[in-house]
Amino acid sequence: MTDPTAATTTAALTHWTLTLVCDDRPGIVHAVSGAVVAAQGNITESQQFSSADTNTFFMRLQVMAPVDRATFEDALEPVVQRYDARVQLDVVGRPLRTLVLVSKAGHCLNDLLYRQRGGQLPIEVPLVLSNHADLQELASFYSVPFEHRPVIDADTKHDMEQRILEAVDELDIELVVLARYMQILSPGLCAALEGRAVNIHHSFLPGFKGANPYRQAHARGVKLIGATAHFVTSDLDEGPIIEQNVVRVDHTKDPAELVSIGQDEESRTLTQAVRWIAEDRVLLDGARTIIFK
Repeated sequence: MTDPTAATTTAALTHWTLTLVCDDRPGIVHAVSGAVVAAQGNITESQQFSSADTNTFFMRLQVMAPVDRATFEDALEPVVQRYDARVQLDVVGRPLRTLVLVSKAGHCLNDLLYRQRGGQLPIEVPLVLSNHADLQELASFYSVPFEHRPVIDADTKHDMEQRILEAVDELDIELVVLARYMQILSPGLCAALEGRAVNIHHSFLPGFKGANPYRQAHARGVKLIGATAHFVTSDLDEGPIIEQNVVRVDHTKDPAELVSIGQDEESRTLTQAVRWIAEDRVLLDGARTIIFK
């Protein structure tokens, strides 16, 4: 598997993102700043957070430096050793290789691909996988390969999940996006994609399950429609939350209008979550997320 950030030159400045996670102790910021200076770097953006709940320190920097990845990592090595830190380096704006899973609804897929093509979303989508053929034309419109694999029983579900894992490996996938993919992932697949898969679902108060949630919402006279983007875990819809949005509605909205409003919120929320992940702005703190906006 190739390293997408390896190809840099020492002759030109590179704009790096640097994220660091470690136990919270004195001296971390000073040590990281020293490593940046050792790499001849200039900090252009800096954010940090100390979690009192888990005694964990989180940091995200953007650094302009005339060094390659190996040289920067060497400068950071004393920090890694001293604080047992998890450090990640990437290049600002590098497109994140993203596999998108869909079923029949196309609003989230359309928003992702539209913003990718317009340069508004730093992702690269080498494949769309679906358990239905309905969105093949939409993917073709954006010149993105589309693959249809029916899921009708336990055997075909297993085959689909194996194909997902194969695609992740073959295509150097860094993020898997469930863009209204209406299948529950097995615990094994959730474990294999831990921290690398994000899902979107409608979020109502109260919560409505099963078919036609927006019709149920209309029947109950809901006042808020929302959407939640979260990391995928084996606990259904219980993964760490990345982004949530809501919009107020009233009794004048019929079920079709609620669907339209809800789909807009789903698209907006999922795209924002993917953008933050692609920009290395999302760090995990146990069952919750730290978002450096």
